[in-house]
Amino acid sequence: MQRRKGKSTAAMAALVMLGSGHAVWPLDAPAGDPVNGKRLFIAVGCYECHGRVGQGGRFNYPAPALAQTPLPLVAFRALVRAGPNDMPAYAPQVLTDQDVADIHAFLRSLPGPRPTKDFPLLNP
Repeated sequence: MQRRKGKSTAAMAALVMLGSGHAVWPLDAPAGDPVNGKRLFIAVGCYECHGRVGQGGRFNYPAPALAQTPLPLVAFRALVRAGPNDMPAYAPQVLTDQDVADIHAFLRSLPGPRPTKDFPLLNP
C-alpha cells in the first residue's frame, strides 16, 4: 500500500495542536462503553490491522498495538478522524464521537502485552 503523507501530516498537526493546549474538541468527552467499543472495533474492521485484542499487526499489516493505549481520548479521536498512514479516516458520519469513545474504552480495558519475565523461555 502506498503511504498517504498528507493524512500523516494532518494527524501530526492535530497532535501538536493538542499538545499546545488548543484542543479542537471539548474536554467533556462522552464516557465510553467498552462492550460496545469491542463490537465497533470488530464491525468497522479495526481488528484487521490492529488485531482482535489490539495487539498490533504483523507481516502484511504492521499497524501499531492499541491495547492499553496511553493516548487520551481527544488525541485518539484526532488520529481516528485524520487516518494517518494507511489507516482510513473515519468521519463523524461513520463513527460518532460516542463510537470513538466506546472504542477507546475497549482498548483501555484490554490487558496489554505481558512482560517478558512472565515467559520462562525468555529468561535465562
